Amino acid sequence: MKTTHSNDEMPAEIDFSAGQRGRFYRPQAQWHVPVYLNPEVQQYVLRRAEESGLDFDQLINTLLQKDMELLETFAQGSSP
Repeated sequence: MKTTHSNDEMPAEIDFSAGQRGRFYRPQAQWHVPVYLNPEVQQYVLRRAEESGLDFDQLINTLLQKDMELLETFAQGSSP
């Protein structure tokens, strides 16, 4: 049986009356941002990671950390 409802209403068959607010909330939990790379960038980094013996995420983080250092160096050098 299919229930019809508008987009802003919950279907009648979904019952939250026994739900507990905050039951799964964990204030110390960390959220990991998904990053979607262009296919050519992904293939390049995968190849470089394999050549260097690093995990994909290790290499991505290393490259981004180096970029951050360069940006900070540039920002410090261009301040009045």
